[in-house]
Amino acid sequence: MKRQLCILSMAASALMLSAAAPVKAPAGGKPISDHLIGIFFEDISSSADGGLSAELIQNGSFEFSPVERDGWGPGTAWKMSRPGHSLGNIIIKQQDPIHPNNPNYMRLEAERTREFKDYNGWRGFGLQNDGFDGISVKEGEKYDFSVFLRNVDKTPMKVRVALVEPQGWGKDPELLADTELTITSNEWKKYESTLIPSKTCQKAALMILLLDKGALDIDMVSLKPEDTYKGHGLRKDLVQTLADLNPKFMRFPGGCIVHGGGDGFWNTYRWKETVGPKETRKQQKNCWGYHQSFDLGYPEYFQLCEDLGMEPLPILPSGVNCQGSNGGWGMWPDQAQDACDMKDMEMWTQEALDLIEWANGDVNTKWGKVRADGGHPEPYNLKYLGIGNEEKISPEFTERFKYMYDRITKAHPEIMIVGTDGPGSHPGNPDYENGWALARELGIPILDEHYYEPREYFMKSRQYDSYPREGKTKVYLGEYAAKDKKLIDALAEGLYLIHVERNGDIVDMTSYAPLFARKNATNWNPDLIYFDNETVYPTCSYYIQQMFGNSAGDYYYGDCVTIDDPDKSEGDGYLQEQSVILDTKGRKLYVKVGNASGNTKTAHVDLSKFKPKGSAIKTVISGNPEDENNYDAQPVTPKTETIKASSKFKLPIPPYSFTMIEYTL
Repeated sequence: MKRQLCILSMAASALMLSAAAPVKAPAGGKPISDHLIGIFFEDISSSADGGLSAELIQNGSFEFSPVERDGWGPGTAWKMSRPGHSLGNIIIKQQDPIHPNNPNYMRLEAERTREFKDYNGWRGFGLQNDGFDGISVKEGEKYDFSVFLRNVDKTPMKVRVALVEPQGWGKDPELLADTELTITSNEWKKYESTLIPSKTCQKAALMILLLDKGALDIDMVSLKPEDTYKGHGLRKDLVQTLADLNPKFMRFPGGCIVHGGGDGFWNTYRWKETVGPKETRKQQKNCWGYHQSFDLGYPEYFQLCEDLGMEPLPILPSGVNCQGSNGGWGMWPDQAQDACDMKDMEMWTQEALDLIEWANGDVNTKWGKVRADGGHPEPYNLKYLGIGNEEKISPEFTERFKYMYDRITKAHPEIMIVGTDGPGSHPGNPDYENGWALARELGIPILDEHYYEPREYFMKSRQYDSYPREGKTKVYLGEYAAKDKKLIDALAEGLYLIHVERNGDIVDMTSYAPLFARKNATNWNPDLIYFDNETVYPTCSYYIQQMFGNSAGDYYYGDCVTIDDPDKSEGDGYLQEQSVILDTKGRKLYVKVGNASGNTKTAHVDLSKFKPKGSAIKTVISGNPEDENNYDAQPVTPKTETIKASSKFKLPIPPYSFTMIEYTL
């Protein structure tokens, strides 16, 4: 009861605080974007299947293909299971599937199931799936199983579904949970059950066994924990890690997968193929070399944005294929970029218009009804839409982008279009120059810049200090990261983000990339968050992003903090930076100071204009510059303490550290 009263008291205090009038910004501040920090999700390094999606079965619809990876096929991740020396056959079939978008299924033909004599309690013929490096289950928790089955024969058939812990070759598995189904229909029918394991197991497997002789068709095998984030089918600990970043928006679904990633137009991401029931979604190759089931599709992306209070920023193809096609990143860069025929641009444009209708349309519109039928009758209130992803800004791209931009803005002037500035978005780069010329010509609201650089770049460059302030176009730094994941790299990114805050009048949004990477399935390094079936491993950079995500505001002050004897590295790099951010609506004030040198520094802080009172929360990220958070150790985590709020004080800044002080005004 005491805990409940405490929670109610906290909730009441929060309600009173939210109802308080905004504070007035003192003189000397510069208005900046209050949504600088967001996230960018791309299905790279098994971030979706085997990651953010809570689905525990791999290749549950038998749609894997050798097009995706040599040796793959419909039976990938499955093995024949014949306890008790049963006999049977497995056939890949495509005749009369559940849906044309999901053509493959398996036919199980049981010839002998040991029906007259059980073999140590086990019998039956069927399939086993070990999930993604094993299925992790917890004792007493509920796991929802579902499958589509069709009885080929006329007589009823019994099917045993068992969650087991394999014991190795020649040994019977240990039973964790099971259920029995009776299949009578000769039409596809969905069967559901709940499995509750008798013990915790990190390497469980799912067995589906025919207990009677005969033939049975099987498809869309699924096993998910009931305990997902807000019940919406996503892995709870991974989503919570995102929620703790306090991101203001999410860009999705990519990235290179938007425009085919080098495989061609057939492999572009088509949002319409991801919005229906799971059995109707058209699965395809992921450009990073594996499979996309689209269990995580546009409805799930938009729902995640709603759950975390983020603005959705979907990115759509622009009618131009990735310049990585045909070896374009290396041998033939000028010949690599493929562009669709201009007569096809109406199709690509209509996909964008239909997406806006799906997200924002009334339930009586065609695509608004599709959204409502999927379980979300209320509009999502989409505000942003990206066209293209770091394409080479060629004449072909420019012509097609203009076509889409003109049509979309005419039909929906309320939608803010995000353009693209190619990879390597630095002054002097031809794509950068061409992209900004196009942005100025069209008045594009936001331009998406990308660059990955060594830590030295983020210490030395202050790219946005010299950007012109005239014109309509703001910057979205949509992909960036230092090229390592040590503490010194994270500090370099933090120093750069202070420079971004200082330029928050021209830089509107930022998002680190890539976001997630699964252990033993990593396509790219570094990433912000690593994970396996059991645990999430935030990097040093994650905690820097978290610090900035939790200190968003609408005014920047550069005259409240001075640092004694600031160091500069070789080449005039910046080793110390500072910022003061005011959140007028939330009545919060944040002081941030970064120190990437090996020397203790002293910051002189003067907050007299804000008149802080009471207490403040001080958070410090520090360590050795070569420290790295990994699967074996997490040496770098934030340390928090409560301190007395003062208007003027000296703040010691430890070597290789980032410090933030949060005040409530």
